[in-house]
Amino acid sequence: MHTTATLFLKTLADCGITHAFVNWGSDHPALLEELERERVEEGQTAVEIVTCPSEMAALSAAQGYGQACGKPAAVIVHTDVGTQSLAGAVHNADKSRTPVLIFAGASPSVVDQNGVRGRRNEWNMYTQDIHDQSAIVRQYMRITAQIDTPKNTPQMVRRALQICTSEPQGPVYLWARREVMEAEIEETSLIASFGMHHWPPIEPPALSESVAKRVAQALSSAQSPLIVTSHLGRNPAAVDSLLALSILLALPIVATCPTVVNTPFSHPYFCKITYLQPGTHCPLIRRADVILVLDADIAWIPATGDVPNALARVFVLNSADPLNTNVGYWHLDAELVAKVDAATALEQIFAEVRALDEVARDVGKPILRTKAVLDRGKRKAKMHGDYVSALDAAEARVEAGLSVPNVLGTLRGLLEGKRALVLNEGVSNYPAVWEHLRPEVPGSHFTSGGSSLGWALGAAVGMHLGKTVAAVTGDETARFDIVVAVVGDGSFVFGAPSASYWMARRYDTPYLTIVLNNGGWKAPGLSMLGVHPSGYGSKAASAKRLSMAFGPDCPDYAQIAVAASGNTAWGRRVVGDTPMEELKRHLSEAISVVVKEGRCAVLDVQIEKI
Repeated sequence: MHTTATLFLKTLADCGITHAFVNWGSDHPALLEELERERVEEGQTAVEIVTCPSEMAALSAAQGYGQACGKPAAVIVHTDVGTQSLAGAVHNADKSRTPVLIFAGASPSVVDQNGVRGRRNEWNMYTQDIHDQSAIVRQYMRITAQIDTPKNTPQMVRRALQICTSEPQGPVYLWARREVMEAEIEETSLIASFGMHHWPPIEPPALSESVAKRVAQALSSAQSPLIVTSHLGRNPAAVDSLLALSILLALPIVATCPTVVNTPFSHPYFCKITYLQPGTHCPLIRRADVILVLDADIAWIPATGDVPNALARVFVLNSADPLNTNVGYWHLDAELVAKVDAATALEQIFAEVRALDEVARDVGKPILRTKAVLDRGKRKAKMHGDYVSALDAAEARVEAGLSVPNVLGTLRGLLEGKRALVLNEGVSNYPAVWEHLRPEVPGSHFTSGGSSLGWALGAAVGMHLGKTVAAVTGDETARFDIVVAVVGDGSFVFGAPSASYWMARRYDTPYLTIVLNNGGWKAPGLSMLGVHPSGYGSKAASAKRLSMAFGPDCPDYAQIAVAASGNTAWGRRVVGDTPMEELKRHLSEAISVVVKEGRCAVLDVQIEKI
């Protein structure tokens, strides 16, 4: 017997979906039955099923999978309650622009017809039958749609995938009532292939010739040009194009709220990473006369005062949504705003600069390799060197005990020579994790792309699977030696650790977790001080008094992971006055456990308390 569920799963497989991260419920008998039929009759399921005891962990894993290999995975959850339990992962998938197909069942509407398979026969099907299930997530989705008949199930799935893989990429949500998924179909309905051949994503646009020339002229004539980017590296090919243009004109690069590696940390014109706390923006922003904002949703925050001068020429080029139409209010003063593929645009601008230089040389006024360009390159290289020297100095300070710089600097040294895949959920330590791990390779360091905490633990499982799939299909750049999640203690708790470490054990996706344990939530305190720098809260005796501290009896995070993994994970806690040699020994052992033994390892590092 074949049903709508057969069509649904076949379409997923035909469209290239390799993994479904699932949390089953009473709405899924048809899917469970079909999957077992596949195992019995075909030897295996067409789509690999990853059981996820937490919906938050499921969607985080699917997001990690998509971030790692650039392709969507599926997530299957239970009615309205499972949709709600996706929680903040919905926000992260949306804001990171990661393609994911989410499917939820729904309570059957058929109540008493005896001839209808899947009719309502359990009490919870009354309480879970809500008026508009899609409304729970609609404003975060690229599309929401109901599958109400097997006749168009392949079309509905392919339309959803076509939309979620077109810019701006992101999650899509399909749902179907239980009796619809149970509807019988003829076997002949399964003969056709339901792939994406005639359902391609939208081709990315290029700049018009006149706009490319205009931007090239502005950059070529600028005295103090600047490039600002956040997530250009989502397309690794764009990184090479960015470096080529940066080197050609000695253009400094600043990463604001980065979500991926946009430039190798060692690039001599890479000047700064900032999450836009007051006073942390690159000082070049104030005196820049031409600013190219490339795939950056938040290039600066006006309220901080770290903004361009009024005469600066600003060009905004964005691959997905340059006006951020899913944000209630967003604006950037700019001379030009364009939706354009960043890699293509950079290649066009590069070519136009070359062409301008050829014309200028004919009249004795070259643009490239002039004294002004060479001198600017020397100044920016010195600026980069000073930046790195300051970071090195922070890592060398050990007299006050363990700190984020010396812990992460030690970790970086031990990972040297290994292909590490890093998930950064350091929150108040986001910039420090970037700066002290100093990633070089595009596609090797990620954040959630959003602001809902709890992404990293589940995402590490999905990234492991996604990179493995990419490597198997021939992508040599996807090969890795170790996955490392760096999280705050608050992020660890939000990450559903009991589910995430169980998943890592079940699906053989070991990773190293470094918990930067400051004893609570630092970020809310920073926000409070940003608004009330001299208020009552600024004079509070402790974070505990402000209800932000977890201590003095903090959870033993490492042992939570050990228990969740069935006592297979390795876990240690190190306190703030631990000697550096002992820290190094613990880190070395943790890395060895992951790389050589294939087990998760968690090192709970107690840094300075909030």
